[in-house]
Amino acid sequence: MPRPRLSTADYINGIREGNRFVLSRAITLIESRLPADREQADAIIQTLLPESGKSIRIGITGVPGVGKSTFIERFGMLVTDYGKKLAVLAIDPSSPVTGGSIMGDKTRMEQLSHNPMAYIRPSPSGSSLGGVSRKTRETMLLCEAAGFEVIFVETVGVGQSETAVHSMTDFFLLLMLAGAGDELQGIKKGIMEMADAVAINKADGDNIKRAKIAQAEYRNALHFFPPKPYGWQPKVLTCSALEGNGLEDIWQMMQDYRRLTESNGWWERKRMQQQEAWLKELIAEQLLENFYGNMMVKTALQDKLAAIQAGRQHVPHAVADLMNLYREAQKHS
Repeated sequence: MPRPRLSTADYINGIREGNRFVLSRAITLIESRLPADREQADAIIQTLLPESGKSIRIGITGVPGVGKSTFIERFGMLVTDYGKKLAVLAIDPSSPVTGGSIMGDKTRMEQLSHNPMAYIRPSPSGSSLGGVSRKTRETMLLCEAAGFEVIFVETVGVGQSETAVHSMTDFFLLLMLAGAGDELQGIKKGIMEMADAVAINKADGDNIKRAKIAQAEYRNALHFFPPKPYGWQPKVLTCSALEGNGLEDIWQMMQDYRRLTESNGWWERKRMQQQEAWLKELIAEQLLENFYGNMMVKTALQDKLAAIQAGRQHVPHAVADLMNLYREAQKHS
């Protein structure tokens, strides 16, 4: 038997009261592609918008095998021990074939998932840019309206997901490993430039010395990057999520960052940049949907692909023809 549909007022009141069941249903609503669900979700978000924005939004990414889930669980437990309500938005990679996703976050973070101060929401990334759920920003707003003071956004760690998460968070943490060969060899420059801090995980047992060496190497490497415009010098710390060592230092560093950027005006400025990035993302998304949803373009697209494959037309020329066709279609719509 299907569950009865909640009214918009039910959703708004439930979220304001911090009701997790209602919050989860609201997030499912904003992830829906049904027009009726989209309309209701927009109404909920519009009403709750003034009650959002008070959290610290922390993006967390890391190389494969870095122990990201263990780190998030132990670090999350620390945050809740400080009396903060925590929401973890873990973006699961979707299958490009079936659209299905692993959705294993609650099993990977069993202790945190049972913590009454924490809320974990895995979301399929779908086909959105960089593997980040297109609804993550709206989910964040709902969690903030529900009273969550700290938001973790975990990336899938592939492609452009780091860039997307960086554009929607206040602080971006890069987790790295020591003792895995040349630590600096495989690091993408762009990710290092985005990082507000690097945390070298698994600094325990026989790996402590290697972690200290890697820490010095990363500190040296960061000096080659241009300084942050908001006066923050990215930090490099070591930690052990397994043993819990160094996590308090990471949390205190994040508080120092917030105090600095709030005092010099960059906190608010970064929030405006997040809004601008969101605006541009949605415009691009709408344009793509309108372009590929146009019946004239759909028909012509297949002809153009056949012409390209047969060697009768150059790709840029085909694009120009399709764009001209789309503009003409828009004039008569």
